[in-house]
Amino acid sequence: MKDMEEKVAIVTGAGSGIGRSTAHLFAEHGAAVVVADIDGETAEATAKSLRDGGAKAIATATDVADDASVQAMVNAAIAEFGRLDYAYNNAGMSGDAHHVADMPVAQFDRAIAVMLRGVYLCMKYQIPHMLEQHSSAIVNAASGAGLIGFPGQCGYVAAKHGVIGLTKTAALEYVQRGLRVNAICAGSARTKIVEDWLQGDAEKEAQIAGLHPIGRLAEPLEIAEAVVWLCSDKATFVVGHSMVADGGYVAM
Repeated sequence: MKDMEEKVAIVTGAGSGIGRSTAHLFAEHGAAVVVADIDGETAEATAKSLRDGGAKAIATATDVADDASVQAMVNAAIAEFGRLDYAYNNAGMSGDAHHVADMPVAQFDRAIAVMLRGVYLCMKYQIPHMLEQHSSAIVNAASGAGLIGFPGQCGYVAAKHGVIGLTKTAALEYVQRGLRVNAICAGSARTKIVEDWLQGDAEKEAQIAGLHPIGRLAEPLEIAEAVVWLCSDKATFVVGHSMVADGGYVAM
């Protein structure tokens, strides 16, 4: 289904995991894709795999916490493809678990910088170009942790709660100008971050899977499907929504 032909999408954190799956799915729908990741090599690997499949794609090494880096990412999209229609602001990070009083300030600040300020910076530079299309869409990566508390991860939780508020505000500001802004609240998925944490420990995986009533982790493509749907013309009345795709985690 090529319902996104002649459209252009930016996906951050697209070197692996959910971002990579989303980049591939945008391409399957016909969009050209700007593959952004702080790791330029993994970004290029994703972009090459898209090009090898016949899609249009470029890679950018982008630190979403850095103003100039984000601006360069968006400028690269416009220089290469001349327009911007969709964005999935997905880049994130993991961190050691600490209670609030024990959380290193630098770790808290980095979580906010990457996962909240990063989303703000992406939208700041994406939105002016997206408004030119009069029919565009942004999906920001929140999390189930943006809806509930999660002990030991105050920086992550604070950032993701902030993303939901930022998403709702941007949605209200721009919906009448043809830009829809929504968020995705994913549960635990088989990403590099999660796999690195599990380290092949079946007992640990069963413990994490057991937190989800569905009884398993998500596959990255399952989250990507929700993201691309939110951007598509099938979701034209969905505005300022935080879509939960978490196997029932926050329903408990």
